[in-house]
Amino acid sequence: MTKPIKTAILSYGMSGEVFHAPLIHAHPGFELTTVVQRSKNTAKDHYPTCNVVRSVDEAIADPAIELIFVNTPNELHFPQTVQALQAGKHVVVEKPFTVTIKEADDLITLAKKLNKTLTVFQSRRWDGDFLTLKKVIDNKWVGRIVEFEAHYDRFRNYIEPNSWKEEAGAGKGILYNLGSHMLDQVLVLFGMPNEVDARIGTQRTGGRVDDFYDIRLTYNGLNVIVKSSYLVREQGPRYQLHGTEGSFITSSNVDPQEQALKEKKIPGSPGWGTLPKESWSRLNTTINGLHVESTIETIPGNYLGFYQNLVEVIREGKDLAVKPEQSRDVIKLIEAAYESNRTRQAIKVGSCS
Repeated sequence: MTKPIKTAILSYGMSGEVFHAPLIHAHPGFELTTVVQRSKNTAKDHYPTCNVVRSVDEAIADPAIELIFVNTPNELHFPQTVQALQAGKHVVVEKPFTVTIKEADDLITLAKKLNKTLTVFQSRRWDGDFLTLKKVIDNKWVGRIVEFEAHYDRFRNYIEPNSWKEEAGAGKGILYNLGSHMLDQVLVLFGMPNEVDARIGTQRTGGRVDDFYDIRLTYNGLNVIVKSSYLVREQGPRYQLHGTEGSFITSSNVDPQEQALKEKKIPGSPGWGTLPKESWSRLNTTINGLHVESTIETIPGNYLGFYQNLVEVIREGKDLAVKPEQSRDVIKLIEAAYESNRTRQAIKVGSCS
């Protein structure tokens, strides 16, 4: 049996408590060894065998730790990842990878120099509706794709108190928070666009960070629209895909894994990541001359797939599912979107990786 990877999480906030800790604990390839909590001991209550330490420095300095999850505020991703890599650790960085593309390039160079695994938690690649969408595209069920529209909307008409995500500063706002997921999905499906045309703003009264974006990505023969807002109470489809033979439309229901984690359900348990039939997607197209109009069963979501790949990379030398160069491309698109919004012009980006 493969020796479990001794792992440390640098924060026990939302991403640590809700996502990483239960997913790491559920996967036999990992040992949740250390969690950083500055004053509380709730991680120890939830996982009695783990160690709770008070500082990032203490966690990174532990020679027993092989893997570090850098899930701290965005502006700390770069310096703490540098620190962890230089300490000889493999590193998973919470999205967004970094604040700037230069930081991303520097981390990629350092990880290669030190021969350490560096990846980014782009978990939405393992959402069930995205896996289903990718299957439709891979099988060319709607013909040549001409338009794709994606939404990641929420209704939060207030400013969340005591949240660093609501504070003005580099790397803050909805584009870094949710856009890093959506742009990663677009890059997985279609690669780097030719141009980026974006409008980004603050819609909530008293807001100090951007809470809305509308991004148009232009490819040869394909237009992609990516939108998100905190002021969408009645939500429409998450994904709309249109091609020369038909259309594929998902429901407004988000992948159920996050809610299941919040409810303390065990990752990978029976029914995990499964959407009910009434939330399945719709396909209306022509395949081999036959008109097909039906619902399509949503593939179950599987966040554990990210962790399984990580074990295979570290223990078996297999290829990373989420390469840091791909997450660097996400930051390139984010920077281009802000430049487009500033200049009110489309920005040429071309190929990056």
